[in-house]
Amino acid sequence: MQFCINIKRYKMNQTAYLLVRLAIGASMFGHGLVRLPKLATFSQWMVGTFEKSMLPKIMVVPFSYGLPIAEFAIGLCLILGLFTKPAMIAGGIVMLILIFGTTLIENWEALPSQLIHIVFFAVLLQFLSDNSWAFDTLFFKN
Repeated sequence: MQFCINIKRYKMNQTAYLLVRLAIGASMFGHGLVRLPKLATFSQWMVGTFEKSMLPKIMVVPFSYGLPIAEFAIGLCLILGLFTKPAMIAGGIVMLILIFGTTLIENWEALPSQLIHIVFFAVLLQFLSDNSWAFDTLFFKN
């Protein structure tokens, strides 16, 4: 009886992990997807937003072009469950950079969303052993 309960709990953990991974993946993927077709416009907006910050334009421009690509790639990897651990670490790093930039321009409204994203990345990393419904399990068996 105990064995059966443990298997059910394990399956629930896997399902919960999948749902959270897909949710954060969809968020990242969607952010990148809508920005990629208008990359130059997005870059101009970001450069304008950081005009009065202490960050030099030479740092903002490359980041503004790389961010949508990173969001898209990270989101796609998480949706597929491919390179899940590196994708989550990369997502956390992207969020840390965004949090730093957000505080420099005092955009306090954007901060909660970024903090929530980084919490989800940390939780997913913590429970990575529950990542069983993923391409990682097919291609990278231990």
